[in-house]
Amino acid sequence: MTTEISLARMGRRCHHVLNPLHSTVYFSPDLADETAALGIHGWEAAYVATRAAPMGPAGPGRVASAFYHFNQELIARHLPAVWSLAPPAAVLDARLRAADLTLRRLLGPELIASAELAEAARLALRAAEGCARPARPLYAAYADLPVPDEPHLAYWHAAGLLREHRGDSHLAALLALELDPLEALVSHTATGRGMARRWVLATRGWQPADWEAAQERLRKRGLLDEDGGLTREGVRLRSELEDLTDRIDRGPYERLGAEGVERLTELGKVMLGPAVAAGAFPPEVMGGA
Repeated sequence: MTTEISLARMGRRCHHVLNPLHSTVYFSPDLADETAALGIHGWEAAYVATRAAPMGPAGPGRVASAFYHFNQELIARHLPAVWSLAPPAAVLDARLRAADLTLRRLLGPELIASAELAEAARLALRAAEGCARPARPLYAAYADLPVPDEPHLAYWHAAGLLREHRGDSHLAALLALELDPLEALVSHTATGRGMARRWVLATRGWQPADWEAAQERLRKRGLLDEDGGLTREGVRLRSELEDLTDRIDRGPYERLGAEGVERLTELGKVMLGPAVAAGAFPPEVMGGA
């Protein structure tokens, strides 16, 4: 019999399969083309605008709070100025067009038209019915968006709902365990599974001195060693963080049930594999350096 804890951990594994496919659009040249047509140029501006657009014409404070890991100064370089170039509705339309182009290119026509993708969309949307809006501002904004008709876009949309629901849940866990935005990134990178330091500094608006200061704060708490690796207590805290996130995020997977979660994970791997093989992600994103 599947326990509540094991189902929550199954949800984590499912998230790790669905989230990357949704994220492909943020690395896609199609997104750059679609946003450039609106007058929005550069990766930073395109990312901030397209991810924040479901929240409406929000300013930097609200968006930085919801994004958490970004330096607010980076957000403020693009918001609210970007909304004078294109309103959120136009940005959302561009994002959906980019998702369509990206998925068709990465998955190919056979997989796009497959029964497996249609089944994955149904399961992911059913799981999203178990999401909850309270204290989840980014998820709640995404939940107000209409579900696209085409299965590949419905799957991408549902994966986005599940991504942001877990993301908001994770922020609650970070606050509970007292990890600030950069401490969260530094400690995740130290696990060997997070983003590379150079990628964090290049895309999140932090400087090397900020990174080093966060390392020092973690050392004072006994979470990081002198070489930048996690101590035993650091490993324990990161494990507690993931377990707490699993518990806060378990609603969608309880809604789907163990068999449904297993099937969605299996189908998600079918969709993700070709995307990774097609070079959907820059090779420098992951790793500790």
